[in-house]
Amino acid sequence: MKVVSIRPIIEKELVRLWELSAKESAPEWKKWDAPYYPHIPSTLEQFLEKKDQLANQEDMWGIYVDGELVGSLCYYWEHEESLWLEMGIVIYEPQFWSGGIGTEALRMWINHLFKELPLVRVGYTTWSGNERMIKVGEKLGMTMEARLRKCRFFNGVYYDSIRMGLLREEWEELE
Repeated sequence: MKVVSIRPIIEKELVRLWELSAKESAPEWKKWDAPYYPHIPSTLEQFLEKKDQLANQEDMWGIYVDGELVGSLCYYWEHEESLWLEMGIVIYEPQFWSGGIGTEALRMWINHLFKELPLVRVGYTTWSGNERMIKVGEKLGMTMEARLRKCRFFNGVYYDSIRMGLLREEWEELE
């Protein structure tokens, strides 16, 4: 059984994060993570120029399987004054997809966010082409709060933008 954990990414792991996230010009993970936005690869030197934004941050953590960095979690304020927070997840390597790792990591991240921040809800935005991400939200008890039809254009096809959300009281009932 693989052990999934999450924690802040430390500086000595930044080379690994670069290899996973920014080294390749057309990484497989980008086909699922908002592929309608361009992916801009970077050299290691360019990537490390942002090390203060990447290491030991509260708003971006790593996902680890048996101690190995395989993905990342993040959050950002959509509107901080009303405590409207959005979160994200990327598992970079396909061998770690569809095995429950993302679901478990996101469960831990939601717990962390509700514990550490005075949130009323958490949510994320995906697209209708990423059915696995929609299913992860459903497994975690999230509600599809919005479906903006045909607003994401990718490879000649229009997709819907999907907003998933979860209220604190709903989460507490599930846990």
